[in-house]
Amino acid sequence: QVHLAESGGGLVQAGDSLRLACAGSGGTFSSYAMGWFRQAPGKDREFVAAITKSGDITYSSDSVKGRFTIPRDNAKNTVYLQMNSLKPEDTAVYSCAARRNGGSTRYSLYDYWGQGTQVTVSS
Repeated sequence: QVHLAESGGGLVQAGDSLRLACAGSGGTFSSYAMGWFRQAPGKDREFVAAITKSGDITYSSDSVKGRFTIPRDNAKNTVYLQMNSLKPEDTAVYSCAARRNGGSTRYSLYDYWGQGTQVTVSS
């Protein structure tokens, strides 16, 4: 079992950058593929990005491709979401998730979740 804790959210202006961090504890972090999801008020949870256990493969949604990246540092038990060129439509609660069996765009397939962190982008 792994416990996840996100940090780094906040209020920024459009065009700014922000880096979220998701720290894992209580388990072997490198045994999990990691994903980031977001949920805006009144909307369904949306896949943002995912990375394999070793970090050799990443993928992201079309809405963030070219702006967001998802590096991980297994030595620090941490995965990041680097967000550049933020837009007001990126406003949401961002959550990280861990999955034993590889990365996925489907949130229902993830085993563990963090509590989420709010990102607000003003225009």
